Amino acid sequence: MVRTQIQLEEAQWQQLREIAHREGISIAEAVRRAVDNMLEEKQKAYRWRKEQALGVVGRFASGLQDVSENHDRYLEKAFDPR
Repeated sequence: MVRTQIQLEEAQWQQLREIAHREGISIAEAVRRAVDNMLEEKQKAYRWRKEQALGVVGRFASGLQDVSENHDRYLEKAFDPR
């Protein structure tokens, strides 16, 4: 594990402390679980977006002549979270 330090708003810390106490876990474990949940949700959203994009492959004419050769580049650009 990697040790890290975070700063929370007072209300966040209070709620986190209450959750940890109710579940009988440390605050650190509660934070790890929250991070795991966030990462899992992001992965699910990414996979859903990718499935949706791939589901329309071949259904529409793009007008682009190089899609079959450069599809990875176009998909990478489409899924760039920025």
